[in-house]
Amino acid sequence: MLDNVLNGDPMVVMILAAVAALVFFWGLASMFGYSFNPGRRRLQQISAGGEGRPSTTLGEHMAEFVQPIERFVLPKGAERDKTQEQLQFAGFRSSWAVSAYYAGKLLLAVVLVLIWLGATHFLPSLSTGRVVFVALAAFGLGMLAPGIWLDRKVKKRHQLLRNGFPDALDLLTVCVEAGLGLTQALQRVSEELSVSHPELAAEIALVTAQMRAGVDRELALKGLATRTGLDDVRGLVSLLAQTLRFGTGISDALRVYSEDFRDRRMQRAEEAAAKIGTKLLFPLVICLFPSFFVVAVGPAAIKLTEAFGAK
Repeated sequence: MLDNVLNGDPMVVMILAAVAALVFFWGLASMFGYSFNPGRRRLQQISAGGEGRPSTTLGEHMAEFVQPIERFVLPKGAERDKTQEQLQFAGFRSSWAVSAYYAGKLLLAVVLVLIWLGATHFLPSLSTGRVVFVALAAFGLGMLAPGIWLDRKVKKRHQLLRNGFPDALDLLTVCVEAGLGLTQALQRVSEELSVSHPELAAEIALVTAQMRAGVDRELALKGLATRTGLDDVRGLVSLLAQTLRFGTGISDALRVYSEDFRDRRMQRAEEAAAKIGTKLLFPLVICLFPSFFVVAVGPAAIKLTEAFGAK
């Protein structure tokens, strides 16, 4: 193996380059995940206390890196608003999140192109056209990969929030019916959900913090719907805003919405169960039926082949 490396064997060099690239991007993804973690930033702010400003994160460094060319790199108008909304759904609400996101896209694309250009020195037989084509493909991959990662991040967080919403709704109904006000009930719900559903608990805690800071309750609740982007939360916020506006009983409204939400959740479960038969059709046809025919028809086919071959 060492002799092949010293002799410049292209296959061995390509394998080593692939392993090095895998380790590099795994480390880069780990740094991105660690740096953009909202919980880590909050812990940094708490631990800093009165000692001054917390340490600068990787995302802030990337935002500073792209700032001189911001007007050339960052999109304008609707595309930027959509990206900011997706980042907000994923839990990244810093002012520099959009700049850091596009800086990461540009950096990843450039790194992939440089890796490919470095690998071409060990592949002298490649034509210039193929080198340029793969370089363009690597650049496109670097620009698309962060978008795919962000979509997966948003779906994962939406799933976590959706899983915790039924428990939050039941706890909120119980707290309001026990005599607590809306702000106190939301605070108690966030405390109870801090272990089992920390993402939703953090969102509800932010709502209560805004209410105690003097923000109008209706605006604070609408901010919850905007940050999460879930239809279930939006429906609950609309219901609570309507009760606050017209002065109706919150407990009665929550009880009606809780029953309606249970019915809709049961309907979604029945819909998912009804789709199982169709989804199982393709695995059955591709995987199970060929094996079944081999076991059932295979011995008979062998016997027939032997019988006709004997004659």
